[in-house]
Amino acid sequence: MTDITRLPSWHALDAYRDKTDFCLNGLFAHDPDRFRKFSITLPGLLADFSKNIITEESRDLLLSLAEEAGLEQARDDFFGGEKINLSENRSALHMALRAPPQAAMIVDGRDVSFAVQKTLINMRFFANAVRSGEWRGYGGRQITDIVNIGIGGSSLGPQLATEALSGSHHPRLACHYVANVDAADLGRVLKKLSPETTLFIISSKTFTTAETMQNARIARTWLLSHYRNDKKAVAAHFAAASTNAEAVRDFGIAPENIFPFQDWVGGRYSLWSSIGLSTMLMIGPDNFFKFLSGAHAMDEHFRSAPFRDNLPVMMALMGVWYRNFMNYPAYAVIPYHAVLRRLPAYLQQLDMESNGKSVTRDGVAVSVKTGPLVFGEPGTDAQHSFFQWLHQGSDIVPVDFIAALKTTYDTPAQRNMLLANLLAQSEALMTGRKNAAEPHRDFAGNRPSTTIILDEISPRSIGMLLALYEHKIFVQGVLWGINSFDQWGVELGKTLAVALGDEIENEAPGKHDSSTLGLLNHIIGASVCQLQRGRL
Repeated sequence: MTDITRLPSWHALDAYRDKTDFCLNGLFAHDPDRFRKFSITLPGLLADFSKNIITEESRDLLLSLAEEAGLEQARDDFFGGEKINLSENRSALHMALRAPPQAAMIVDGRDVSFAVQKTLINMRFFANAVRSGEWRGYGGRQITDIVNIGIGGSSLGPQLATEALSGSHHPRLACHYVANVDAADLGRVLKKLSPETTLFIISSKTFTTAETMQNARIARTWLLSHYRNDKKAVAAHFAAASTNAEAVRDFGIAPENIFPFQDWVGGRYSLWSSIGLSTMLMIGPDNFFKFLSGAHAMDEHFRSAPFRDNLPVMMALMGVWYRNFMNYPAYAVIPYHAVLRRLPAYLQQLDMESNGKSVTRDGVAVSVKTGPLVFGEPGTDAQHSFFQWLHQGSDIVPVDFIAALKTTYDTPAQRNMLLANLLAQSEALMTGRKNAAEPHRDFAGNRPSTTIILDEISPRSIGMLLALYEHKIFVQGVLWGINSFDQWGVELGKTLAVALGDEIENEAPGKHDSSTLGLLNHIIGASVCQLQRGRL
């Protein structure tokens, strides 16, 4: 694998950055046609890159860098089902989950589309039965509440999609997402539910994730205590999205309520699989399939569009330019809709777990900075928290602004105010303001942003948006030479937590550094005191 810093275009970009004055106000003054030249329009979506610190020359050099780095072949391998997840010897073909039924998607020489469609059909039947009231709890009552128990990609993705598409929710159903092993997360949900009208979905690829299974066992105990330990009740109130059918059956879940997916589906890319069951239940199968079709439309665009007109490629190249040549360590994602409040958290996992790597696919240290820090909150809330830092802080942070022209809850006054705020913030970041008399009112400006405008908040548009970021992150991983589909950095802490949990429970600290040992003794001592006082 070629070190990207040795490619001719990399050196050309280095030199171009050093000799060029990237003044956004000046670039716009020099070229009145800049918006057209640096925008990409797809059906249902507009992306404006013109407020980025980029010229036609630097864009062309970045495009050359993508070609020299072998992006075209990497993309073909990705869609061809090659085992690009080298450390786990797996494909990463989540695009197969949203491909149309007639599309052949090959993994290990086999067409996996039949298995994918079979699960989707079973999900449709189950969702329709719950939504119609035909599928009932053990006591014969209709389901009113769905509790998705998962963590990471088994929670963030479904929660984001479900909240984003709240205008399509079934009127009888409410959905709750439990991820934290803190007792308050599950406890506050169960407190307001009835066991007889609650459906639990255990979302865990392996059905062994510690936090998820702890919450699942507590939920199971809560249910059985209502039904006087009649274990038949579990089958009437639990379903699972998992690859581990044996463990799911042992838990007491009926085989017909197990919705599998494949091991080539990574957790943070699993929303499109049976992990999205809670979303399908809330918005209905037809809308869920529109959601998949939107993602598939972005897949096809990424797969076929020339790099210059390719939205994921251009977003990725902007990120590489800022991370590696401008030395910007982060980017912010600001969706201007409350229903997209979980989008920044979702993208934190998607981006930082994928590309937060310091070792290449060849197993050597990377030679460049990789995945940036990702953060954000919905506008206009964020304007009254960290936007002060974005405008006048000493660091420059590129921003992705996201909005839609139409949402379920719009009134004309609110829509106009919302979009005006978005436009004002992107313009203010770019133009700045000089105030020599009062330096505290001075805005440096020249702070870049990308604006993505959806035609509407709809299942299709949200599918397109999420797939856009998936592919952007893939492209950056290719350029940096890293494996975007493993997450070994998650493992060490989880392994240590098992041993430390035993030490706390058994009041027997092991061998640790003085800080960890001191904290362990404090926790154990406090627990003993509380137990003696009858609090535990």
